[in-house]
Amino acid sequence: MNKPIRQIGTPATSIVAICGKCGKKLGGGFGPKGKTTLGKALRTALDLPKPKHARVRIVETSCLKLCPKGAVAVMHSGDPGAILVIPQDTPVLAIAHRLGIT
Repeated sequence: MNKPIRQIGTPATSIVAICGKCGKKLGGGFGPKGKTTLGKALRTALDLPKPKHARVRIVETSCLKLCPKGAVAVMHSGDPGAILVIPQDTPVLAIAHRLGIT
């Protein structure tokens, strides 16, 4: 017998999908020393709680099939028709502002 589809509420109002393959190629590239991954740097800069309680879910995905050099591909649920190419060493607060999650 198949289990029924369930719906579970969440306080999240948006999702940010970060290409994991791009992040691995950069080996970090963000944060004060430039050695932090984009997801971790965003979580820290925005002081987000655990994902279960966060208003913004930051998710590392598999490849987004864009593969920019020296940058990370990012999609935001508020603009699903666009993939942002974020160069390494871009200030994290500028990224959060561009994504509209500040």
